[in-house]
Amino acid sequence: MSRAPLDPRSPIPAPYRTGERDAIQEMARSFAMNKVLPVANRLDPEHGLIPDELRQEMGELGFFGIMAPERYGGLELGVFEYALVTEELSRAWMSVASIIARSGMALVLNPAQREKYLPLAVRGEWLGCFAMSEPGAGSDIASVRTRAAKVDGGWLLNGQKMWCTFADQADCILVVARNKPYDPDRRHSGIRQFAVHKASGTFPEGVSGNPIKKIGYHGWRTFELSFDDCFVPDDCLVGSERAETAADAGFKRAAAAMTTPRIHTAARSIGLARGALEDSIAYVQQREQFGRPIGDFQVTRFKIANMASEIEACRALMYQVAAKADAGEKCDMSGAMVKYLASEMSERVTSEALQIHGGAGYTTDFPIERYWRDARLTKIFEGTSEIMQRIISDHLLPPTPLR
Repeated sequence: MSRAPLDPRSPIPAPYRTGERDAIQEMARSFAMNKVLPVANRLDPEHGLIPDELRQEMGELGFFGIMAPERYGGLELGVFEYALVTEELSRAWMSVASIIARSGMALVLNPAQREKYLPLAVRGEWLGCFAMSEPGAGSDIASVRTRAAKVDGGWLLNGQKMWCTFADQADCILVVARNKPYDPDRRHSGIRQFAVHKASGTFPEGVSGNPIKKIGYHGWRTFELSFDDCFVPDDCLVGSERAETAADAGFKRAAAAMTTPRIHTAARSIGLARGALEDSIAYVQQREQFGRPIGDFQVTRFKIANMASEIEACRALMYQVAAKADAGEKCDMSGAMVKYLASEMSERVTSEALQIHGGAGYTTDFPIERYWRDARLTKIFEGTSEIMQRIISDHLLPPTPLR
């Protein structure tokens, strides 16, 4: 007779634990397991899109407004709570955990536009997408070549962008471009961000897109975008050009905004790994070989032990880094550390889970292959593992200046 699997989650540790956080975690867990997981199991194999009804319910639960101010209808909570919810949603479907970040783009808009769009964003009725990477500029943000040319009343954007997830359904595309020619001696100079507003389900005039054939991260489409004299009004320049007197101010704005997304990615990685672990615990108690459940064999038990230990170690670091971020501490290095460790861990754990499931794991009849495919992406987006290592090592061992 199989035994009921134990819940491999550990309680939120002191001093981070509060009654409110326990309630948020449990609410997100219930929604993920009862609402998201069945949808994911049905739609991911057929590359279906996240249903509007699911997004609506997420908005009603407050998932899109976790960190937004209360006066806009948000919950005004912190990165810690954001990570809690993200882990739970990712345990079911990483794409759903990722879509909650799309409302936060309203926070970076200029004041007048923020007043207009943020109340909609916290309800999930206005969501954005990000267009930074290019065919020749991925990890190297300073290599961005998309141009923003000043014209009467605004700007004209021209260039190519890659990996723009949700670009078709988003209400706004946040575009990273440069407003002066690329200068190899001043690579960071002139980088700005522009909010390109549009109707959901369409591309604005001057923008066209082709879906990218990806192996995972289903539930929404990812695009290559072409900008051909796309007009953007002056008030859609993010930040004041006059105020950004430093030549690299726009670059620093884009780079500094990456810490919270990296904590978010660590939480996504942990959620994926936990899903693989929980499913594996249940599977090894039911699957029998040689007259015994495979969970009775030492090799399987030790795999489970290693998987659980790695997840718990990354979760502990995530809690620490999220708390530092909420306290206003500088944590670009620790943010890179937790993103790097959690994403590497997630690929190992989900791969081990697939091995535990054997041939069954290599089918779409079990969600293990989804966790495995999506975990592999966490080592690439929001900064590759190699870029995270570069950030960490540059803090610990500053490079010698060129002579």
